[in-house]
Amino acid sequence: MAKKTSTVKLGIFIFLGLLILAISIFLIGDKDALFSTTFEIKTYFKDIQGLRSGASVRLSGIDVGTVSSVEIIGTDSTGSVEVTLKLVEDVKKFIKADTKATIETEGLVGNKVVMLKIGSANAEPIKSGGTIQAKDPLSFSDIIEETQGVMQYTKMMTKDLAEIVGRVNRGEGSIGKLLVDEELYKNANQLTRSADVSLQAITTEFKDLSDIFNKLGAGVGDVVNNVDHVVLQIDSIVTDINKGKGLLGAMINEGTGIDTVVNRSLQNILSITEESKLAASRLAENMEALKHNWLFKNYFEQRGYWDTIEYENRLDAKIEELENKIKELDDRMAKLKSLQTSSK
Repeated sequence: MAKKTSTVKLGIFIFLGLLILAISIFLIGDKDALFSTTFEIKTYFKDIQGLRSGASVRLSGIDVGTVSSVEIIGTDSTGSVEVTLKLVEDVKKFIKADTKATIETEGLVGNKVVMLKIGSANAEPIKSGGTIQAKDPLSFSDIIEETQGVMQYTKMMTKDLAEIVGRVNRGEGSIGKLLVDEELYKNANQLTRSADVSLQAITTEFKDLSDIFNKLGAGVGDVVNNVDHVVLQIDSIVTDINKGKGLLGAMINEGTGIDTVVNRSLQNILSITEESKLAASRLAENMEALKHNWLFKNYFEQRGYWDTIEYENRLDAKIEELENKIKELDDRMAKLKSLQTSSK
């Protein structure tokens, strides 16, 4: 009976030992890819922030290997940490020359892991034992140091702002005097009202000036029309006279002195036409000057009559109209001169 009990105990002990051994093998295989084909690559950091051998390596968040070894290499002045990564063969096609390795923390105070970024499609693949780029992690002390600098700058700004507010409250400077000095505020308010009254007066003056320009343009048109009408009448009269019709025609054909009177009339009309042309030319020059005058341009734009483009377009239209009138006056003058020549 005792022998049978011992045999049972031995069997249970052997079974438990084999079970523990199998579980250990599977755990080790799951962690170190014991049953998978692997390859190694290397990367170099200035500071690994406590990264240890056996730490997980992840590609786009997926566990693909472990940290095989961590070793300091180089001289004292140019030393760096060589980190060897053991990765499963299946991810080798994603590891390229532009793949970058970074060290991150699982959670707020968790373990350190190595994160890999998938390389681009056009980059060259990395061979076993090759080297990939590394990006040094940002340490907590660096964050604290940067935050302290920001806080110091904020403190200085707050101090300067408090000093400015204090000076304003004491009535120092232009803003302080404007806020504290009641007399200065009243003067500024009165100045604003005076400026508004002046602007209203200027508005009225410019409106009257615009009306004058419109009337001048219409007057030039009337002069041209009147000259045109007179020329037509003179043309008809001269034609009849040249044909010898009427008393004047007979007198001119007979060599009397009445042609002198006609010539004088034509000369007077020609003088009037020349004066009208001169007035139109001067008006056109004035309109062109107004077009390029910044005071008129800004004024009409600020008062809301029309914008800069509309202001220039309207002046251009007036100038073009005056130039057309001047051309018509030139034509009438030429016609009058021809009539004067034919009547001699």
